[in-house]
Order: sequence, then C-alpha cells, then structure tokens
Amino acid sequence: MNNITVTKLGKHIDFLSGFAFKSKLFTQNFEDIPLVKGSNVHQGYIDWVGAVRWPVSEHPVKEKYWLEENDVVLAMDRPWIESGLKFSWIKPGDPKSLLVQRVCRMRGVDGLSTRYLRYLIGSPQFTSYIKPIVTGVNVPHISGQQIKDFEFILPPESTQKKVADILEGYDDLIENNNRRIAILEDMAQSLYREWFINFRYPGHKENLDADGNPKLIDSPLGQTPEGWGVKEFAESFDFWNGKKCAKSETGEFELYGANGIVGKAEEWKYQNAVIIGRVGAYCGAVEYCFDKFWGSDNTIIAKCKSEKNISYLFLLLEHFNLNKYAGGSAQPLLTQTTLKQLKYIAPPEELVEQFEEIAHKFFEGVVNLKKRNQNLKQQRDMLLPKLISGQIELKD
Repeated sequence: MNNITVTKLGKHIDFLSGFAFKSKLFTQNFEDIPLVKGSNVHQGYIDWVGAVRWPVSEHPVKEKYWLEENDVVLAMDRPWIESGLKFSWIKPGDPKSLLVQRVCRMRGVDGLSTRYLRYLIGSPQFTSYIKPIVTGVNVPHISGQQIKDFEFILPPESTQKKVADILEGYDDLIENNNRRIAILEDMAQSLYREWFINFRYPGHKENLDADGNPKLIDSPLGQTPEGWGVKEFAESFDFWNGKKCAKSETGEFELYGANGIVGKAEEWKYQNAVIIGRVGAYCGAVEYCFDKFWGSDNTIIAKCKSEKNISYLFLLLEHFNLNKYAGGSAQPLLTQTTLKQLKYIAPPEELVEQFEEIAHKFFEGVVNLKKRNQNLKQQRDMLLPKLISGQIELKD
C-alpha cells in the first residue's frame, strides 16, 4: 500500500458506550425492542433470538443509542473468550436495536471507512493488542480509552474500499450458507416438534379420538400416546466430562468448547456425539459432531446407548433448554448427575430410528455447509492480515 499512515483508532472513530437500561424492565416479548448486550455478541454475529428486550412502552430512548446498519459493536466485558473476539456489526435485515452498557458502538470518521473498520476490529492485530491488556479477575474487561489507543495502518479510502469489497465477498458467501443452514435446522426442529411434541408421527391417525386428536394416556410428565414411556436420561444416554486439551496449529481434529469449535486438536477422543456446554456463559448450549473430535474440559459429551440416533438426541437436548438446570453460584455449572436424573417422554425405539433416517439427512446438509463456511473463513482470515497490513498491494 502506498501513502499509508500509522495512527490511533480514537482519532478515526465515533465511539459510544451503551446505556444502563434497568434490568427489571427487560422482557422476552418479541414485540419489544432487542437489546445488544455482551452476552449476545459473538464472533461476527449477534444472537437476536436470545436477546432480552426493552418495552416499546418505555419510549422515548435517547436517539444516540439506536444502532444503525454497518455499526461495529464490541463487548467490553470479557471481550475475548476461547471462541475468539466478541465483536460483530449490524447487518442488512437485522432488527432495530438498542446498545446496552459495557458494549461499545464504533463508526468510522475522518478518513476511516466503517466497512473497513469492521475488518480492522476483526483482524489478528486487534485481538493480539486486546488480549494482554484485558484487566479484572472476576469480570475481565477493557476500557474505551484502551480501544481508542490501538495503533494501526490507515490506508487511503480508495484502498479501504477495495479491501472491504474483497472481504465482503467472502462474508456474503458465508451469510448465504448460513441462511441455508437455518432452513435445514428449522426443518429438523419442525419435524421433531410434529412427531414428539404434537404427537403427529407416522401412523398416529390409527389412534385418534372422535375429534381427530391423538388418543393420550396420563404419565408423570403429562399425557403421552399409548406405548410411549417416561425414562431418566441415564437409562437411554451416556455422559462423559470433556478433558483439557492444548490447541494445535497443525491438529487434524476439531476441538470443541462450551460454545462450539474453538480450535484444532492433535488427537480425538469422541465421535458421533452431542457436545454440551458444561460451565460459564454457554452452560447448557448444545452442538453435535458426526466426525472424530476432542471435547474440552468445558464440555459434557452425550451419546445414545444404542450408538445411534445422534440427531434425535441433539434435538431432544436442545428442546430441554439445559441452561435452566445449571447450578453454581459464581458461574453456571451443569453436571452429569443433574443430566442423568432428568426425565423425558420416550417414544418407541423404532419410531426414533425412523425419525433419525430423515433428520440425519438434514444435519448432513448442515455439516457440509458448515465445512464450506469453515474453508471460506480460513481463506478470508488468511487474506485479512495481509490486506490490513499492506503485504498485498491492491492496484487500481
């Protein structure tokens, strides 16, 4: 890059820390306004489904706390976790939302494009700067001034646009795959609800009452179809605590933490299993892996005793919302003992296997799309530091 300038971030951003909204007024009503908190800012995306809401009736809210498209947001408490930097940006189609305290909003000014800023914050250089300066034992955090003190190379705006255009091409492909993933996952979840919640499974019409509803009998967990039972998890599933494992730059196998893949491992310990977040902010989160993998000490690994039906088990655990069973005072903690004692409505094994044949195809599609995304992210992330640092010169 020619005509580059080394400068501090604070000279080129409009920086705002969020408002201290009163938590006693938070709602889960999807008609209300989603709040962007540190807990729902992840690595390049915002969890809108899990976001708490601010009542529409509590207007007016100061205009400056409304987020706009392309705004870059960064968690200031626990800004970096094992999955990576907790930052994202407001994308086209995201809901109108408000910024909460301990999350900052940044917009590029004075020669810095907001589109380029997004990739600057997501760069290895910014993460390498942030990780050593995070302070605080109970709640690691960074200050606004520390963010503003980050030094970086500021290329001409024409070069910033070229860099952003290249990297956005990768992001657009990733986002398109994410939409396809969401469709497949929704199809699997809808099928699970229809069969195992609404009891409209294949053959249910042979056992209907006069009103056309499934005939049900009483059980300890409510009404169930005839021939179904109630079991403890321990009767049908096995659980193991994950083991500590060092990340490897050259490892062949996925390393899972409480919030999904956190790196690579040299060895594998599990295969075709569900990974459950055991401790911390992602306690109770569930993921699945068909391939060989390693689960860290922040996870619990679950499998069916039959060694099959992984898709069914994943959807069952997801439906349970395991976070509500967590204990612990300092931070949420889920144990094998708690899991093994949970009871569920157990369908006939042959019905579960029939469901698995269908649902597994959906999840195979998801896995293939996730692998494509992983390759796209690797290509993008290899380009990112070279483009940001000027190692790759972009010609007019």
